[in-house]
Amino acid sequence: METIMEKTALVLGAIGGVGGETARALVRHGWKVRGLVRSVRPGLDAGIEWIEGDAMDAAAVSGAARGVAAILHAVNPPGYRDWARLVPAMLANSIAAARANDARLVLPGTIYNYDPAATPVAQADSPQDPATRKGRIRVEMERSIHASGVRALILRTGDFYGPRPGNSWLSQGMVKPGRVRSILYPGGKGIGHAWAYLPDVAETFALLLDREPVLPHFARFHFGGHWDADGTRFTRSIREVLGRKLPVRGMPWWALPLIAPFNPTMREMIEMRPYWRHPLRLDNRELVAFLGEEPHTPLAQSLATSFAALGITA
Repeated sequence: METIMEKTALVLGAIGGVGGETARALVRHGWKVRGLVRSVRPGLDAGIEWIEGDAMDAAAVSGAARGVAAILHAVNPPGYRDWARLVPAMLANSIAAARANDARLVLPGTIYNYDPAATPVAQADSPQDPATRKGRIRVEMERSIHASGVRALILRTGDFYGPRPGNSWLSQGMVKPGRVRSILYPGGKGIGHAWAYLPDVAETFALLLDREPVLPHFARFHFGGHWDADGTRFTRSIREVLGRKLPVRGMPWWALPLIAPFNPTMREMIEMRPYWRHPLRLDNRELVAFLGEEPHTPLAQSLATSFAALGITA
């Protein structure tokens, strides 16, 4: 029984991009995985034990977490609404559940902890002085976890993309499902950008959790992913995978404030503009030293797999 309990994980956000991919990766690594969802419905992964409940409900999180060894907190408020109020409350429930079960709390981190104008290369212990509201919330999340004293694992990554990405710059802005006629790129030439292929991120989480006995009590790593050094590598690879020299258009940033009052997603996008105007690369040397290597799917292969799953064609 002890062996089984040591390999059980609870995933909050298991139908989202990073939560879903990591849940499936943990199953492949021999973990028993529970997924907390608001409503259990047909079509959910059969390899996961689904439990109905809300991340805002402390009792639901506590009940779902009973006996687990790890809790992946990969849940966000729907539609980016009311982040400042909802995010700390949801995290507090996960922290309490981790403490009650002596479980490791796992958090997918982001580049938003850093000011890209001041930090072109970020190490895990680089100063965190974000200029955005979302970045400040992210920093406070990590501080709350550290102050709680629970065992924790934070893996910071660049922008997600993949076959089941949830919210993604690639699939919701740059290219759309169906026949692609052009590529909409938010950044400029000469500005580097960090990308994280979700299956690789998920595999990294699974490999790290498999090494629980040697993980630091409060472990923080950076995932290098795919670094586009000049802002053209990613779009060039999209063209190559789709087999067409598609035109690349710039993001009409000037128009977003006109839409933002009626669209919370647009408000979030505007706040992220500094990360497209300044390069911010994540230094993954500590991760590579710990694991031996970082899981890494070639860029063209990762894009081809993503496009096939999303119905994006030439």
